Amino acid sequence: MKTEMRTLLTVITESALEATLLRTLTREGLRGYTISDARGRGDHGERDGSWSENGNIRLETVCSRELAERLLAHLQERYYPHYAMVAFLQQVEIVRSEKF
Repeated sequence: MKTEMRTLLTVITESALEATLLRTLTREGLRGYTISDARGRGDHGERDGSWSENGNIRLETVCSRELAERLLAHLQERYYPHYAMVAFLQQVEIVRSEKF
């Protein structure tokens, strides 16, 4: 099986940001993504998601390292100072590289 390396960008943030975040990241080059509900605890307290405005989302996208770093830089500049948000990058092996 032939695999190729890409970067997984994972963003966990307030669910109220979903539509805005998708618009701005799409303008920055985001092509595909997966979003799921997320729960947890951090510096901003517990986010249990029992009330939709109090929930978190987890956005994941697999892309080139260059694009992942550009998207992350945009998040740090525009959203980090004002919202509960964490993001991280991971190197991943993929198949069907034409999808990414």
